Amino acid sequence: MSKKILIVILAIVVIAGLYGMSTYNGLVTLNVASDTQWKQVETQYQRRFDLIPNLVESVKGTMKQETAVFTAIADARTKYSGAVTANEKAAAATQVEGALGRLLVITENYPTLKSSDTVTSLMSQLEGTENRISVERMRFNQSVQDYNLKVMRFPSSIVASLFGFAERQYFNAAPGTETAPAVKF
Repeated sequence: MSKKILIVILAIVVIAGLYGMSTYNGLVTLNVASDTQWKQVETQYQRRFDLIPNLVESVKGTMKQETAVFTAIADARTKYSGAVTANEKAAAATQVEGALGRLLVITENYPTLKSSDTVTSLMSQLEGTENRISVERMRFNQSVQDYNLKVMRFPSSIVASLFGFAERQYFNAAPGTETAPAVKF
């Protein structure tokens, strides 16, 4: 009789161990997937930052009086390059978006800029990049959601808390970005 109890207890321990190992590996996989997806967002940010100096220089020659916008873009790019965490980078990228929005509004109001092939091409590339950023952010948030659900759901939440897996933050737009920038001449 005691041999059967020992076998049952051993079977329960083995099953619990296998479940814990499987859950741990699943959490690691989802966590790495979220990190990888954030790298995709950063890749698109880098593409944007590579395009911005060309657009700014193309527009600058025509619009000497818009130095405040150019300064805001340069400051935002500097903050992004100094950011360490995903949240800091997201905040800096949102600041870039605001400055770019003002730049795009300005270029719409200058017919000579709109007719420039260089500016038109760069703006088109920037628009495509902004769409890519949007898609990658959405994918990042989906990845974080999958991970967070695994961390929060029972019984995997027990394994998550034992091994220090915590919920991750979603990418959220900064307050005020829902309002289009106003540019006055």
